[in-house]
Amino acid sequence: MSFALGALSIASFWVLGLGFALGALSTTLFWVLGLGFALGVTAVVCGVIAASRSGVADDEPASLRALLGVVAGVAGITVSAIALFPVLEYL
Repeated sequence: MSFALGALSIASFWVLGLGFALGALSTTLFWVLGLGFALGVTAVVCGVIAASRSGVADDEPASLRALLGVVAGVAGITVSAIALFPVLEYL
């Protein structure tokens, strides 16, 4: 049984949402050492997986959401790294 949301399958839809949500969480949880970085990396991976799916490549709003997941993940990684540098001398 195959479910579809327009051209997107349920798996593509969830990966799109997961990538953006994890990217947003990584940006807001940057102060928790390591968590923001891990969530950012996971968001980038989910965004890349979502962008590589054929249904997403043909759908402009879906490909934009995949790109936003990657951008939010990279922002979370960057902010986490900036917040981690001053703390490294105490670890």
